[in-house]
Amino acid sequence: MAFDESLADRVRHLLARRKGVAEKRMFGGLAFLLNGNLLVAVRNDSLLVRVGPEQSEDALRARHVSAFQITGRGTLMGWVVVASAGLEEDDQLTDWINRAAKFSATLPAK
Repeated sequence: MAFDESLADRVRHLLARRKGVAEKRMFGGLAFLLNGNLLVAVRNDSLLVRVGPEQSEDALRARHVSAFQITGRGTLMGWVVVASAGLEEDDQLTDWINRAAKFSATLPAK
């Protein structure tokens, strides 16, 4: 599955100053990990964002956001998918990365 290289570059740029960031191909796209924990992933032209179970409901109320569905497993709580329409502006993308980083900070490093 292909992923939007331009969106991946934007994510890469926004994460460039953070320590502990790594990239890995997964979920049919390109994932960005922070201290070994998945932060966000670019899939097609959308962004998979790990917001944590407590923030899922709030995140799902945002425009252009849907639940992350895994075939055969159903909805994965704590994860949302943000469509490209919700990522057009850099401040939108920054907000989603910051939400993911806030949750990631609660997890032990791997």
